[in-house]
Amino acid sequence: MFYWLYRHLDINIFQYISIRAGIAFFIAFFLTMFLLPKFVRWAKSKKASQPIYEYAPDSHKEKAGTPTMGGVVFVVSTIIATLITIKLNNFYVVGAILTLICFSLIGLKDDYSKIAKKENSAGLSPRAKLILQFFVSFVIALILIVYNHTTTLYTPFYKYPLFDMGLIALVFWILVMVASSNAVNLTDGLDGLATVPSIMAFISLSAIVYVSGHAIFSSYLLLPNIKTSGELAIIGTAMIGSLIAFLWYNCHPAQVFMGDSGSLPIGAFMGYMAIVGKSEILLILIGLIFVIETVSVILQVGSYKLRQKRVFLMAPIHHHFEEKGWKENKIIVRFWIISFMSNLVALLSLKIR
Repeated sequence: MFYWLYRHLDINIFQYISIRAGIAFFIAFFLTMFLLPKFVRWAKSKKASQPIYEYAPDSHKEKAGTPTMGGVVFVVSTIIATLITIKLNNFYVVGAILTLICFSLIGLKDDYSKIAKKENSAGLSPRAKLILQFFVSFVIALILIVYNHTTTLYTPFYKYPLFDMGLIALVFWILVMVASSNAVNLTDGLDGLATVPSIMAFISLSAIVYVSGHAIFSSYLLLPNIKTSGELAIIGTAMIGSLIAFLWYNCHPAQVFMGDSGSLPIGAFMGYMAIVGKSEILLILIGLIFVIETVSVILQVGSYKLRQKRVFLMAPIHHHFEEKGWKENKIIVRFWIISFMSNLVALLSLKIR
């Protein structure tokens, strides 16, 4: 709508991505702040709470009855804010909206099944969930290939591309989206633990796609110029606004959980933005907390299967620290600090090349 005002009514200020991104931020923020309390009341009336995992630390038992599926609210708010402010005849934008909607629907199906059956093990099977994630990621990656998104691979702290991946990029991009989606999902185990690192990641990724889409800025920083990718910064900023509002209700003690309907699209959209901004490798730094959580699960499962021994007291690693006696708030804030520092290094890498 705001871009239409620029094109047809000659309101020049709305041509700028930065202005529309700021508007999208506040629309998403206030919309989430308005809708989320209503959603919480509705969810409580319907007893829409996810069952607590039976092997979770004892402190989690008191969270029984907390509504889940809050991710639906901030994803919807993000999409509404996007549609109001963005230039819609942009295939990067179409791919982003498709990513958010499809991965949120996968998570919603999983969340709803758990609520309906009141069992943590209910919902989509891991295989079914992965198949759906791979299929959606394949469609998104194929869109990028069809529209000739560059398939060159870049690495942090080095100004030149490593090599052209060609059609291998299709497989690589699918893995990036599926891996990042599941990494955020694994991290979402404590109040606000996944929310703040996600906000920081989207700040970094929004800056990267904005700079990549700007001919002068990208040339100055020796980054690849991805024409029209800057519009994605508007969606990233809308997501930041909605997540900040969600944090108001998700901070400890949480009044609502995001559920798979929130964590899956967050991670997938991170992967998508990294792909568009040619920051697939840099995503390891941007989402360092998510990487640590995922690696802890891989090490735990692998060690137990190979040696019948556990590396951690419990995985993901935030549960390990809970078992060691750390208070939930201490774990959360320390993980936030790690996320802040890793994203700072990631942004510095744009200049140090």
